[in-house]
Amino acid sequence: MAHAHVSTSRGLKGVLLLVFLFVDLGLLSCAARVEKVTRQKMQVNKHLKRLNKKPVKTIESPDGDKIDCVHISHQPAFDHPFLKDHKIQMRPNFHPEGLYDDNKMNTESKGKENTMHQLWHVNGMCPEDTIPIRRTKEDDVLRASSVKTYGKKHHKSVPVPRNVNIPKSADPDIDNESGHQHAIAYVEGDKYYGAKATMNVWEPKIQQSNEFSLSQIWILGGSFGQDLNSIEAGWQVSPDLYGDNNTRLFTYWTSDAYQATGCYNLLCSGFIQINSNIAMGASISPVSGFRNSQYDISILVWKDQKEGNWWMQFGNGYVLGYWPSFLFSYLADSASMIEWGGEVVNSEPDGHHTSTQMGSGRFPEEGFGKASYFRNIQVVDKENNLKTPKDLGTFTEQSNCYDVQTGSNSDWGHYFYYGGPGKNPNCP
Repeated sequence: MAHAHVSTSRGLKGVLLLVFLFVDLGLLSCAARVEKVTRQKMQVNKHLKRLNKKPVKTIESPDGDKIDCVHISHQPAFDHPFLKDHKIQMRPNFHPEGLYDDNKMNTESKGKENTMHQLWHVNGMCPEDTIPIRRTKEDDVLRASSVKTYGKKHHKSVPVPRNVNIPKSADPDIDNESGHQHAIAYVEGDKYYGAKATMNVWEPKIQQSNEFSLSQIWILGGSFGQDLNSIEAGWQVSPDLYGDNNTRLFTYWTSDAYQATGCYNLLCSGFIQINSNIAMGASISPVSGFRNSQYDISILVWKDQKEGNWWMQFGNGYVLGYWPSFLFSYLADSASMIEWGGEVVNSEPDGHHTSTQMGSGRFPEEGFGKASYFRNIQVVDKENNLKTPKDLGTFTEQSNCYDVQTGSNSDWGHYFYYGGPGKNPNCP
């Protein structure tokens, strides 16, 4: 009996040791999780501190955004080591001919023609010598897969028409990479120094929060491999980036095909803003309605060939700022391709095509008041003239899901309707 008692007590000790071991492992695992969360929180707070500069004034927007009026010399661009002693260029040396006369060369809103505004304007404006910056919230960063990827597009989200020469180093499946789909018009084969278009603004429905829908101009340089340079501007609905389904003005840039460089809006060092009226990433209001009023915006991006910087203008009166030429390799000289049109992310929820809409969510053949459009499409040539593009091509991966149709007339010049509903009986 004594032997049995000894083996039983040994057994109990073994069980207890295992219990303590599991408890210890559980505590270690719990501690590791806490440490990971704490480390992530510190990273996020550090990033927020870097992005959210000390404001002179803060304006609360009706949509929940906070717009910080930050002194022009304290904006995120000047965190870049190459911009430490940069002298801000307060106006471009040249505007493309045919757009401006001398008395219109200003950076404010005098003579502004479009009737749209940004929502935050109803509660105030930023003072002179400041720029409006949409404040980044903790939740905004946490929605991204990491602090590093916050404010960045995925690799290879530029549409590559099938007849365009792609280098062998590029991904052979690049035009349908990572579920991005497009309906665009484009020109290539020349040197371009800018592009302009007027596009109507909608609020497309997004099926999944990790998807987006946008309409934009792409200014492209280089091959479609790892060295692609791109400047982009337009409007977008992106729940992941902004936390809602509002239509917002945006810009983007990259000098290495969306790998390490560039970002949306002012979410990294790069774009230098000079305008005190327009906030990148802020909501645009009102938007177009089906068989109702149509609201459109004009966007112009052009190269100041004296300084080398790429400028952006919104509407006919807001010169927003510029991308310094040193950010780019190919675009330091000129662009080799211009694209206009729509892009969506198709994450194929439930194994089917997404029902995320592009543009108005209607196909191009429905026409004005129903379909979305780009009109008065122009490019800037070496002589700084706005010209009608030659040999305008079109491209879409799946025309049953999203399509594009071009046309021209005396009022709209070169134009196209584009977009679609995504998932439908012909696009399962």
